[in-house]
Amino acid sequence: MDADRHSEVLDATYACLVRHGVRRTTMDDIASAMGVSRSAVYQYVRNKDDAFRKLAERLHAQALQRARQAAAEDAPDTHRIRGVLAAKHDLALQLIGDSPHTAELMDAKARLFAETCSTFTTELRTLLTDLFTQAGTTDPAQAAEAADICLALVIGLETAPDSRRLLPRAADALITGLLHQNTRRLPPDGTTRAPRFPSAGAHPGAAAR
Repeated sequence: MDADRHSEVLDATYACLVRHGVRRTTMDDIASAMGVSRSAVYQYVRNKDDAFRKLAERLHAQALQRARQAAAEDAPDTHRIRGVLAAKHDLALQLIGDSPHTAELMDAKARLFAETCSTFTTELRTLLTDLFTQAGTTDPAQAAEAADICLALVIGLETAPDSRRLLPRAADALITGLLHQNTRRLPPDGTTRAPRFPSAGAHPGAAAR
């Protein structure tokens, strides 16, 4: 398969998505955007659904590659974790910003994109869990919980006004707090106790009662 031509099909599919959305786009639309016949498009994708599924896979794979690069940097833990979160956030802002239709590619409940979205989130969770483990969270369950909290932060900010400015500050504060839970001194009796991250719904004053 001609990789350049295949990429052109996906570019044309994205252009159609921006204008029409998934449901209203046809194979004729994709062919017209490329300036070729519909039969030529069928050389690279089986049908419209296949074109949109592969488009979603490409965009999520690119974002995942950026996340992996951030995780592999020779940098402080906070910086690397924030880089992984930024990769997800940037994808969301791109899709939300390009058109009301393009956000469909992130719909984890959509028939076409559910598997792609689920795989993407799982891969990010694994990266973040590994980073928290490297940072000293020795309990795998605690590291995974920290990863989930960070992903929830990004999802919450995706549609917030000025989220691009807010993410670094919010992420740094959250990550520092999560990592701080794992650098506390041993209790006076000298025993080692697994740190506990506060649950998402915990009341701030609950510990005092």
